[in-house]
Amino acid sequence: MTSSHPARIPQDEPTAVVVDLGSAAHGTLPVLDLRGPLDTARVEAALDSIAVHCPGAAAWRPVFQSHHPGHHTLRFTADAGARPGDFPLGRLADLLTHPSTGGSFCARRTAATPLQRELLADADAHPGTGRQVGQLAWNWDGPFDEERFTAAWQSVFDCESVLRSAFDGGSEPVVVVHDRVAPEVVRLPQGTAHWNALIERDRRRGLDPRRPGPLRITVMGGGPAMFATAPPIRVVLTHHHALLDNWSVRLLLREFYRAYLAGGRLPGGERRPDMGDYARWLADQDTGPARDFWSGGAPDRPGTAAAAPGSAALTGTDPHATGNGCFRLRLTPDETARLAVWAAAWGATESTVLQAVWALLLYRLGGAESVAPVRFSTTVSGRGILLDGVERLPGALCNPVPLSVVIDPGAPVSALLAELRDRAVDTAGYEWVSAGQIRSWTNDAPAPPDSLLAFETRPPVPDDVTSGLAALGIHVEPPEPLGSHTAFSLVMAAHHDSAGGLALTVSYDRARLLDATEVLAYGALLLRELPDRVREFTTVAEALGLLSGMNSGVRTGLANHRSARAAAAAPPSLGVLRPPDRPGAGTVALLQAPGTPGSFYARLAQAYPGPEELVLLHAVPDGDGARARYSALGPRIGDGGHVTLAGFTGDGAAAYEIARLVAAHGGRPRVVVLPAAATGAAALARTLAATRRAP
Repeated sequence: MTSSHPARIPQDEPTAVVVDLGSAAHGTLPVLDLRGPLDTARVEAALDSIAVHCPGAAAWRPVFQSHHPGHHTLRFTADAGARPGDFPLGRLADLLTHPSTGGSFCARRTAATPLQRELLADADAHPGTGRQVGQLAWNWDGPFDEERFTAAWQSVFDCESVLRSAFDGGSEPVVVVHDRVAPEVVRLPQGTAHWNALIERDRRRGLDPRRPGPLRITVMGGGPAMFATAPPIRVVLTHHHALLDNWSVRLLLREFYRAYLAGGRLPGGERRPDMGDYARWLADQDTGPARDFWSGGAPDRPGTAAAAPGSAALTGTDPHATGNGCFRLRLTPDETARLAVWAAAWGATESTVLQAVWALLLYRLGGAESVAPVRFSTTVSGRGILLDGVERLPGALCNPVPLSVVIDPGAPVSALLAELRDRAVDTAGYEWVSAGQIRSWTNDAPAPPDSLLAFETRPPVPDDVTSGLAALGIHVEPPEPLGSHTAFSLVMAAHHDSAGGLALTVSYDRARLLDATEVLAYGALLLRELPDRVREFTTVAEALGLLSGMNSGVRTGLANHRSARAAAAAPPSLGVLRPPDRPGAGTVALLQAPGTPGSFYARLAQAYPGPEELVLLHAVPDGDGARARYSALGPRIGDGGHVTLAGFTGDGAAAYEIARLVAAHGGRPRVVVLPAAATGAAALARTLAATRRAP
C-alpha cells in the first residue's frame, strides 16, 4: 500500500470499474478492469483510504498497469494465507467511481501534533462558544465576480490539503485528509444584519474541527454584476485554530488572489510540505534538550516561577456576562518609528519592548510592590525550524509558550529589556514545543498563565498580485483580525498596519474579565512615553510611575466586581496642568483621551497662553462617567464660574453631558471639541486659545 501520495484526485468524468473476484479453487487472484479517464493519483489515494479503514487488507499488494489513457488494470498479489474475499473490492470500486459532486473520502491520515491536540481539547471543553475560532475581515472595493470568487476558493481547497482536513472521532485525535471538499461561501445581502452582531453570531456558530473545511468565507454585500462605484464588499474569513493559524489564513488568501487573477483556477498541484510532512518532522525531534531548558532549575525559568501577578490576578467568572470584548488603539507611524529606534539602541526589538510593557502592566494589575515574578504567555511563529518551505506551510504552527520574568523595581529598565531579549533567543530553538508538553515536564509549575501577548508578523501580498487586482479595478486592504476566543482571559495582539503604525488589539472574555480598555490605554501610553523617559539608569519603579493612575486589579474578575463598580462611580482624580493667571479667570477642563500620554498634556499646558486654569479630567471607562467627572471639578463649577469642557474628536458627547450638569448647578459652561490628539500640542493650544477669544 502507499502512504505518502497527495490526496488531490481529479474527478471530471465518470469511471467504470469491472471486478473479477478470482477463485481460490483455481488459484486466480482478483483483477479490476478500469475504464474511463483515471490517473494514478486517484488509484493511489483510494488504496491509501483502504489501508486506513481496513488494516487487514495490507496482506494484498496492488499492481497497477496502464494500457492507454482510458484503460487500466489493477491486479493483486497476496501474502500466504490471504483469501480473495479478504480484500474489500467493493469499497475500492466505490472509491474509484466516487462522483465529483458527492462527498469526500479519506485519502490518508496523519498524526495530530501536540499543539493540535491541546487546541482541540480546549474547543471540545467549551462547545457552542466559538472557542478557538479566529476571524479576519477586509473590504473588497471594486467589481466582484461571484462565480470566479467561488471557483478560486475551490481551487485553493483542491491544492491545500489542510483545507480538506478534519479530526477523526476517535479517542486519540488523528488528522484525516479528504479527497475533495467544497468551500463554504456564505453570501449575505447588504443590511442583512448589524456588523457586530454578524461577527459575534459567526464566531459562536464556530467550525466543527471534525468536519473537513476549517475555513469559512462570508461575503456581505455586492452581487454578480457589481460595479466599481458600488459600496465595498466586506469579506470575513473564519477559521479554526486547531488547523489554521493567522499566518496560514493570510498565506491562503494570497493563493486565492492568484487563483482569482488566473480566472478561478490555481496552477500547479498540491503544496508540499504539508502538515503531514511537519508531523513527521516533529516526530523525529529529540525532546531531551527542550525538556532540560523548560524544566531548568532557575527560579525565574519559564516553567518554574512561583505564583505571580498576571496569572491568578486575571481569573474570575461572571455568570451574567457573555461574549468577547475587543478594542483597538494605534500608534502613529512616527511614534512607531521612534519606538523601533529606541528599542534598537538597547539591542532589542519592538517585540521585546512589548513584552516588557506587558510585564509592567501585569505587575501593576497584580498589586505587587516589591520584587516579584510575572507570568504570561507569548506567541512564537513555529516556523523558525529546519524544515524546507515551512514559511509557506499553512497549518497550526503558531504556538503560545509561557514566559516568566522577575520585576525588580530597583533595577534599570535596560536590564529588563536585556533579560527578555536573551530569553527570546534561548526560546527560539524550541518554538515547536507546545505549552502542554512544557507543563508535563514541570510538574511543580503553577497554573498556566491567563494572558497572552502576540506580536504578529504577516506574509506580504506580492506586488504582482496587488497590481493584477488593480488592473481589474479591485482594491483590497490587508485583513484585520477581529479578535478570537482562546483559552486565555486576556490577549494583547500587535501588528504593523499598512501605514507603518503599530496597531494594538486587546481581546478578553467578558465572563472572566470585567473590562480591559484600561489595560490597552496604559499599554499604549507606555509605548509612547518610554522612548522619551527611559535613559541608561532609569529604574523600573520610575517606569511604573507612568501607571500611577491605573486601577490595580479593578478589572480582574468577579471577585473584584463590586470594587470595580465603586471605582467607576467615585470621582476621578483631577490634575492641575497650569494655575490661572488671575482670580476669576475661569477653568478649561480637558477630557483625557485613552492612550494619550501625560507628556502630551504637559506640552499643551506649556503652549497655552491662558489666562484660565488648565486641568485634566482623567478617563472613566465604566459607570456614570459624566457625573464622576463633574464631581471632580468641585468648587470650580459653582457661583457662576466659567468652565470650558474641552475634548478631542469623539469626546464631544461626554463633554456636553458634563456641561449640562454644570449648567444645572449654576455654572457657565462651554464645550470645545478639538481635532484628533495626533495633532501637535502647540497647534491645539492655539486652537483652544482662539475659541476663548471667539464671541
